[in-house]
Amino acid sequence: MASRLAGGRAQRDDDTLARDGGGAAARGLQRALGLTLASALVWGVAHLRAGRRVVGSILLGAFGLLIIAGAVTAAVFRPDLIRLAVQPTWLSAFAVGILALGLVWVTVVIRSYQIVRPDGLSTGAQTAGAVTVALLCFAVAVPVTWAAHSTYVYKDALTSIFRTGDSNGRPVNTADPWNGQSRVNVLLLGGDAAPNRVGVRTDSMTLASVDTKTGDTVLLGLPRNLESFQLPPGPARDRFPYGFTGDGAGTPGLLNEVYQYAEEHPDLVPGVTKNNRGPELLKATIAGILHQRVDYYILVDMRGFADIVDAIGGVKMTIPEDILYSRENRVLKAGTRTLSGKEALWYGRSRTNSDDYTRMGRQKCIMRAIAKQADPQTVLTKFDRLAAATKRAISTDIPQELLPAFVSLSSKVKSGAQINSLQFVPPLISTGNPDFGLIRKLSAQAVESSGTKPSGTPTAPTSPTTSGSPSATPGKSGDPSPGSTKGPQSKPVSLDATCPS
Repeated sequence: MASRLAGGRAQRDDDTLARDGGGAAARGLQRALGLTLASALVWGVAHLRAGRRVVGSILLGAFGLLIIAGAVTAAVFRPDLIRLAVQPTWLSAFAVGILALGLVWVTVVIRSYQIVRPDGLSTGAQTAGAVTVALLCFAVAVPVTWAAHSTYVYKDALTSIFRTGDSNGRPVNTADPWNGQSRVNVLLLGGDAAPNRVGVRTDSMTLASVDTKTGDTVLLGLPRNLESFQLPPGPARDRFPYGFTGDGAGTPGLLNEVYQYAEEHPDLVPGVTKNNRGPELLKATIAGILHQRVDYYILVDMRGFADIVDAIGGVKMTIPEDILYSRENRVLKAGTRTLSGKEALWYGRSRTNSDDYTRMGRQKCIMRAIAKQADPQTVLTKFDRLAAATKRAISTDIPQELLPAFVSLSSKVKSGAQINSLQFVPPLISTGNPDFGLIRKLSAQAVESSGTKPSGTPTAPTSPTTSGSPSATPGKSGDPSPGSTKGPQSKPVSLDATCPS
């Protein structure tokens, strides 16, 4: 009997010791996981607690330097960061750097757990600890992988849209990005492509002349149905010595037909590759019409415009009156709201109960709204989606090397620069018989009144297919068409004044 009682007491003592030991192991695992989580948030905590002061201090110091460097860079060098964000080489370096940082971070998490993990854990406890640490590593790896992937997508779009070198493939002088000129002139084109239409019609054509010191901008808008203009000297002028006729049957051609005609007739622009013929001939043609230098072009396919607007989160517009879109028999109601991409496209394209010239004015207001609202921070935070949209929708001949200069210039345009607009529409001109002398005179006056006066006499591009300034026989101005804009406007008007806000 006594031996049985002694054996029972011994068994109870063993059970108590097992329970106490299991509880201690559980508390040790919780402590280890807590220190591992703390080290994932602040490097070195686990090492310092485990008595490894040298390594812990190094990790803590490195983490502190990373935080301080990031904060100082974001606060002080933000403009430089934005300029670096449009340079493919720096984007590659950033992607590699963020992946390396992620690898170091995961290593710190794993090693922290290893040095504070208690001995004698059961199989279940070991599994629970390993799973928890794996989840912590996953939490670190996901944002790092996303950042590296997004950077790759952005870089791919950047290199797809912007090529290196100038139009002839020659290196660009980044020390003097504007070639000594006080203004840079960019032709903004809206391509009205569609599944049921062959080729591209440039239904929106605006030359943006930007003062490189102040950012002051004047927009010179040409109507899509302008006629009786000359093509630049060379093969194009030789084929149409009396003005562009398009179909060759003697009927005057329209300005929005030049782009596609050049793509279909490579002999007009010899030496220029496919998909570049249209822009080159149109740049030279518009340079001659306005007698203004055309440095670069940007073409936005209207089918992709909606995607770009959606990518930046929409565009806020004030609509003074209802706009009917006959294709869908819907109405865009008057008022101030954030338009989706589809609504913004609808706002800029509809001419039901209005005309081409009213539509041109609305398109300028969209440009103004996007320029004001799509700040670099918004673009960069949504660059993954925006990169995919712009890759589909935009083509340009702006060199990669000039992107930092253009980013700096765009910040000037955003920060209070004056944006004026002059549209060459009836009754200021007759689209069928334009007074090109008047157009050139008013263009020169508009540019000279916007910021710093341009240096040198404006000329067309100097390539064989775009050299010189086309001449044209001046016609009569006036002759307003039905539904045209209210009275001739011969001076540029501020978009801040003309666009509802």
